[in-house]
Amino acid sequence: MLGQRKVDATPANHFRSERISVVNGRYFFSTREGTLEGPFFSKQDAEREVSRFIARHECARNISEYKVLR
Repeated sequence: MLGQRKVDATPANHFRSERISVVNGRYFFSTREGTLEGPFFSKQDAEREVSRFIARHECARNISEYKVLR
C-alpha cells in the first residue's frame, strides 16, 4: 500500500543522475557533497572506487558512532 501519513513530508519528485561522468577522456564520480573524485582511466575503475568510497565513509561513520557510545 502506498499512502502518505501525517508525519510524512510532502510529496516530491526525486531525480537520480548518473554518478559517473567523463571530463577530457577521464572518468570521475560525484559525491553528495558536490565533489568530483578522480580521475580514473576507465568507467569500471570509477565504479569500483565509488564502492570503496562508500565503504570508507560507512566505516568512518561506524567508528564515530562507536566512540560516541563509549
